Amino acid sequence: MPSAPDLDRRRFTQLATLACGALMSPTISLASGNGASTIRVPAEWEPQAGTWLQWPGRYEKEHESTFAQMVDIISRYQTINILYALGSIRGDARSAIERAGGNPDHANIVWHHIGNDSAWMRDNGPVYVVADGEMRLQNWQFDAWGGAFGQDIPYGLDNRVPTEVGEVTGLPVDRIDIVHERGNLEFNGIDTLILNWSALGDPRRNPGYTREQAEADLKQHFGVSKVVFVEGVPEGDLTNGHIDGIARFINPTTVVVADCTGNSQCQAAGNGTNAIFDAAAATIEEAGFTVIHEPIEGTVNYRGHTFDTNYTNWLVGNGFVITVGFDNPETDAAAKARIEGYFPGRDVYIIETLSSWASGGGVHCHTNGQPAISTIFGNAI
Repeated sequence: MPSAPDLDRRRFTQLATLACGALMSPTISLASGNGASTIRVPAEWEPQAGTWLQWPGRYEKEHESTFAQMVDIISRYQTINILYALGSIRGDARSAIERAGGNPDHANIVWHHIGNDSAWMRDNGPVYVVADGEMRLQNWQFDAWGGAFGQDIPYGLDNRVPTEVGEVTGLPVDRIDIVHERGNLEFNGIDTLILNWSALGDPRRNPGYTREQAEADLKQHFGVSKVVFVEGVPEGDLTNGHIDGIARFINPTTVVVADCTGNSQCQAAGNGTNAIFDAAAATIEEAGFTVIHEPIEGTVNYRGHTFDTNYTNWLVGNGFVITVGFDNPETDAAAKARIEGYFPGRDVYIIETLSSWASGGGVHCHTNGQPAISTIFGNAI
């Protein structure tokens, strides 16, 4: 009799086969007239086949409540694939989901016994691209954020996760020998990528790498014609300034950029974060995009530290948006209303993520979205 992981993998294969049935339909050629290769990265608001995450192990166990809430919400809308490194971690995950009021046996929850080192799959997980009419995975290299959290942080298993996901999904995997994390990649689904050069150009990640070479590489691997670099590391950001804490596309022509207000600590004199956000907004506007300033309207104290209530680290899925919550009813409610305006027609959820935020990230950082096969046949909307 198959083991539980075997049954989960079989069920996932059946779901993937149904989703991939569209490939049997007549395809629309994406090749240009001169026969050049065509590549596109679907935007996050396009249809998705599912969401992936790596359940936290014992060193990150404090994040389990956040993960359980995410899984409960996501499973109501689409497939949620959970990677677990050990059987005991899967048991802990099931218990946490039940405590959150969810069902660990929900038809949309698929478990994968795949080794991993951390709970931040946005950064070590794959980038999905549509290349010449097929979905492919890219495995950009991962070195645990350039060692920013300590040189003893393991990352070998994390670096293999895109290959493992390729084996599970049956999608081809392309290795890219550049260190970069998907949390620093913001696509409009058509022709533009926004990212922070301070992360990609970090010499701990890519020594000797130049902006000119980076722009050429990014255009080649992602098929974009425009690369917009912002620069600077917000205070306390150990990722060296991932773009998903600074600027986010909400449609192909509009970008939401974090904005310090008088009620935030980043507005204070001597804090360079305010200047970084302002410069990012100006750069993005100069690149031809409409900018909406997303106000940071308060602070929260947690474990002896003060954090600004920055809500830009949101996850978009089929019919929903989930973003970080700061256990501040006033700013949480105001952020929910704003995000409902950014993504009309989607249900918006705020979940308390203070332990994650104190560790360097939020909802978007923990998750990795897989575009639906249907995104092969059309551009972002």
